Amino acid sequence: MLLTLITYLVLGALAGTAAGLFGIGGGLLIVPVLVFTFQAQGMPPEVLTHAAVATSLATIVITSISSMRAHQKKQAVRWDIFWPLTGGILLGAVLGVNTAVQLPGSWLQIALGCFALTVAVQMALNLKPDAGETAVSKPGLSVAGAVIGWVSSIFGIGGGTLTVPYLSWRRVVMQHAVATSAACGLPIAIAAAITNIWVGWHAPQMPEWSAGYIYLPAFMGIVLTSSLFAGFGAKLAHSLPPLLLKRIFAGFLVVVGLRFLITNI
Repeated sequence: MLLTLITYLVLGALAGTAAGLFGIGGGLLIVPVLVFTFQAQGMPPEVLTHAAVATSLATIVITSISSMRAHQKKQAVRWDIFWPLTGGILLGAVLGVNTAVQLPGSWLQIALGCFALTVAVQMALNLKPDAGETAVSKPGLSVAGAVIGWVSSIFGIGGGTLTVPYLSWRRVVMQHAVATSAACGLPIAIAAAITNIWVGWHAPQMPEWSAGYIYLPAFMGIVLTSSLFAGFGAKLAHSLPPLLLKRIFAGFLVVVGLRFLITNI
């Protein structure tokens, strides 16, 4: 049990560092590592992937608060964009959790593998969308928010990998796009975490110390260290080549993505 707790603490530190380094949140790191950790613990395969996704989303509730406050101190959050996005996000997040729980664990891992490989290509090649032809609109934000919330709650992420490119495409200044994306991680995580508790409350194969699909020991271990190390990651980002860092993390995602695909296809 002690070794497992240490694993969660280390994972939280790595996730926080990754969030500070890459600005994409820790979900892309937390979910695959939790899948492998839960497998080693002997958690039933029918629920372990869902538990990894749900637990990741629960940790984002905590980490996104500090991130949002930091951006708000710089007055970089576009609240006029945040609120229309959030309307769609809340609906999309609830639908996303209900989509995920309908998928067998192996199918969900295949989807995670494909998503990881897609993000890896984007990061390795440093692909960024060109600005669109029209400025951001409230109806468009609500629809985009629903898609972002749906995808994010399926894969256990805070939405930054989707929200930042979308807002950049919609001609939002990058500083404001990143800050607003960080703020959007909170409603995504809250809606998805609550839904995961609700739909998984009577899941018979979840181990003790679970709240629905959220495994509380992992949640506590990760949140204890992730926020502390986010600042360290941000400082480290200023002293290392950003493109090299992205390609290193892209390599990790390739390994994870291929592992999920090879073991489930």
